[in-house]
Amino acid sequence: MEITSESEIEAIEQAIEDSPSPITIHLQQSLSFLSDRKNPDYRNSIKEAISAVEALCKRITNDPNATLGKALGKLDDETQIKTHKALTKAFENLYGYTSDADGIRHALLDEPTIDFEDAKFMLVSCSNFVNYLTVKASKAGIEL
Repeated sequence: MEITSESEIEAIEQAIEDSPSPITIHLQQSLSFLSDRKNPDYRNSIKEAISAVEALCKRITNDPNATLGKALGKLDDETQIKTHKALTKAFENLYGYTSDADGIRHALLDEPTIDFEDAKFMLVSCSNFVNYLTVKASKAGIEL
């Protein structure tokens, strides 16, 4: 696997170690798809990474039926977790990317153009966001 930055490795490991199930399972699966040397599956790595964020947001907002977009909106409105609107919007946009780019979360639309760097970016970004929200939830007294 080509993740060699110590901070990237630490972010992924921390998110996996400190998160409850199913968030941990999504992140482990994302890492597994990304690091498969014989048959890497970047599309599913991205899907699992964003699914980890969605699962955590559902848990924080106590809304198991929410989409990530809806759950992100509820963070500021219905919990004690305060995030900057631009940061929330960034993850809404990443979720949008996974909803339409090359059919990542849905049926394949065209020939996929997803590469290692795309999947690595999503896994590291989603791991960092999971770590961020986990700390915010803890500070707000939300039991995960």
